[in-house]
Amino acid sequence: MNDIASHPVIDDISSKLDTLTPKAQALGNYIMINPAKVVFMTTKELAEACEVSEATVVRFVATLGYKGYSDFQDALKDFINTGLSLPDRVNLKGIDEPGLDRLHRGILEELNNLKFLYENIDVERMNQFITHMDTSPFIYVTGSRLSYTFAYYLGWSLTKVRKGIQILKGSDSTAMDMLANAPAQSLVILTATTRYPNELIKLSKMIRRCGHTLLVLTDSSISPVIPFAHLSLVVPSKSIPFIGNVSGMLAVIQYMVQELAHRKGQALRTYQEQLEQVYLENDLLFNIDPK
Repeated sequence: MNDIASHPVIDDISSKLDTLTPKAQALGNYIMINPAKVVFMTTKELAEACEVSEATVVRFVATLGYKGYSDFQDALKDFINTGLSLPDRVNLKGIDEPGLDRLHRGILEELNNLKFLYENIDVERMNQFITHMDTSPFIYVTGSRLSYTFAYYLGWSLTKVRKGIQILKGSDSTAMDMLANAPAQSLVILTATTRYPNELIKLSKMIRRCGHTLLVLTDSSISPVIPFAHLSLVVPSKSIPFIGNVSGMLAVIQYMVQELAHRKGQALRTYQEQLEQVYLENDLLFNIDPK
């Protein structure tokens, strides 16, 4: 894992440690040493592990400025998710369990993630994204490694409802060439998911230097590309993924594309009829009725 002193949650505990009671100090030290365990513990379990009362845990979290223990765990989860190596993730996910147990647990985990998304997504921010997608004449969608999957899905879906869409792979150096030569003030939508590739940070800086509008679609408030964005949208999830949380990101993309389609009105039908004609003339898609 990354150096635990590099995250605000851990930094805050470390800075306050000398001012706390002995019991709170024991609690703080345990959290700093075992953040990957604490993120899954209840207040009762954490209290028992540190030999303190649950009230001490509640007061400790309040001292750090969190409304409740769940808010503290969410902040800790983002830190853990960013720093976990692949072997760490294997240990968390119980890969040695029977396959059917993993299937059931994985489905329940995704359902919990979607419920958490439903309760916490910033709808106003999503709609601001859609307004940019509707009004910008040129849109470039980019991502790298895992996040390129979401970038491609978003870009491909947008081509079904409007013109002027380009999909770029952030790990390809030609992406910088394309963006450097893009029309002035183009819209760039960058997807970024843990563990964040450094190349997306470089690309974000370059996009801002070129004077384009940068929208960031990401999975955590500590995503390192957020500081470069004109507008960012965090797709929250409840769990720490093995590879990546997929369902929430796809649900948000689906909503934004469908809402954009709704805003297009009659123009959407005309555009899509033109697309269907191209598909038909070039025999691009399987047709059960060849007539």
